[in-house]
Amino acid sequence: MHMQSPNDSLPLTVSDYLESWLAHVRVRVRAATYEGYEGLIRCHLPGDLGALPLGDLRPLDLQRLYARLLTDDDTSRRRLAAGTVLNLHLVLTQAFNQAVRWQLLPTNPASGAQPPRPRRAEPISIDPALRKKLLQAASGTELQVPAAIAASTGMRRGEILGLRWFDIADDFSTAHVRASLQATRDGLVFERPKTPRSRRAVALPTFLQTLLERHREAQVRQKAKVGSGWQASDLVVTREDGSPVNPDSLSSAWRRLLRKHDLPPVRFHDLRHAHATLMLLQGVHPKVVSERLGHASIGITLDTYSHVLPSMQAQAVEAFDRLFAHTL
Repeated sequence: MHMQSPNDSLPLTVSDYLESWLAHVRVRVRAATYEGYEGLIRCHLPGDLGALPLGDLRPLDLQRLYARLLTDDDTSRRRLAAGTVLNLHLVLTQAFNQAVRWQLLPTNPASGAQPPRPRRAEPISIDPALRKKLLQAASGTELQVPAAIAASTGMRRGEILGLRWFDIADDFSTAHVRASLQATRDGLVFERPKTPRSRRAVALPTFLQTLLERHREAQVRQKAKVGSGWQASDLVVTREDGSPVNPDSLSSAWRRLLRKHDLPPVRFHDLRHAHATLMLLQGVHPKVVSERLGHASIGITLDTYSHVLPSMQAQAVEAFDRLFAHTL
């Protein structure tokens, strides 16, 4: 028996249902997240599958879709990366789980389909020497402050660009992560970090405290220079007129900087990874690292930085050898 559409004259199609689901989640997720969901569905769900009655959708239909998207057989579209197909699968799984909760489907058809397993790209290793070169290259540019914050706190790009002066303690010892700047179709928006653990306080090292103090003084001078054209955003990282920096523009400027100085193609986000890796190698407890990064759980931290654990185990063995050196 087919599910009925709102006008009770035709079966509810997959496309009809997904339109309703998108409207449902639009007010429940961040704008950038919603746009990602919408883009995956509208760009990659073919018309023939969307026209199926919702109750007729089977796991094999989705399996065939994933295979089509991963190959060049369909000349009307370009082949998708495995990671994109996996993201589509995750969105459809979430959407059809809601259909089960709404009692429109007895089971989730996506749960029976197997998405591709993309190979996780290992971040480029940033050792202390490369970290120093990166920060030296950024010195004196508009990237100096955001790069220093990323490398010394592990904050995300959007969190750095959403950081306001009132989020920083008067003595520059601590930064409170309360917002993240995101680029959407409607422009730049400030969103709350998506998990409670992302909303956190991060202790700042001494060198960053000094840099921020000098940066604030320079910003006051720039504000006086611009005069009435200054946009009073209270942001730490701004454009020349005080307005927010587009996250994508920051990444583009970072890539240009690396090319100019003939440095490895390290993503700006890899500065966050470098911060976590160096802390773990220095013996900082993974729970502390997890809290600084704002991970939802320590398990995410351990999984993401599993490549560091062998070195940590070697250090642990050396510590035990020293402890028991004179007892046997």
